[in-house]
Amino acid sequence: MRIDIISVLPEMLDSFINLSIVARARKKGLVEIYVHNLRDYTEDKHRRVDDYPYGGFAGMVMQCQPIDACISKLCRERHYDEIIFTTPDGEQFDQPMANELSLKENIIILCGHYKGVDYRIREHLITREISIGDYVLTGGELAAAAITDSVVRLLPGAIGDAESALSDSFQDHLLSAPVYTRPQDYKGWKVPDILLSGNEAKIAEWEQQQSFERTKRLRPDLLEK
Repeated sequence: MRIDIISVLPEMLDSFINLSIVARARKKGLVEIYVHNLRDYTEDKHRRVDDYPYGGFAGMVMQCQPIDACISKLCRERHYDEIIFTTPDGEQFDQPMANELSLKENIIILCGHYKGVDYRIREHLITREISIGDYVLTGGELAAAAITDSVVRLLPGAIGDAESALSDSFQDHLLSAPVYTRPQDYKGWKVPDILLSGNEAKIAEWEQQQSFERTKRLRPDLLEK
């Protein structure tokens, strides 16, 4: 898999792609991640990539030319399954979407900035618009990192225990059951007896029940799915 991230602030992504599961997946050759500085593609001598919006609105808008130049260059080199734009008004990112994207071969993620991008980019180049939540960030780098991390950890071999990814929260539209580790008794706070019983069938039943009850209490909206 290959992920190309287009950013005005590529330095924000340096530590992310060089640490933890994402870094290990890169070292194993499971994923290639390249971060492109949008300013390298502008024709402006001052390396500007934004300008004032028509209509007198407040803020600045990312220009068409550098974005088009970067995406066009990448698309000349290979086919991309998705060209994603991170934006608050995109479709809500969730686990099923992460599962879907993990099956793709090549993805571009354009990080939004300022008041967004010239809408013509969204009309003519972007294939998918994604939001990671109903709030506004300074830039789309954090959103791109969240999407990338969520997708990469699903790649076979990215994490040591493949079953762990399949049992994560949201995989079946339910929150995960509570988890515990040693010691069995800490300050009188005890691990539920069922988890110490060794009865796999009963433990699985308990886990399913806990997942359902926690989802009903904390995220009832998920049950509608």
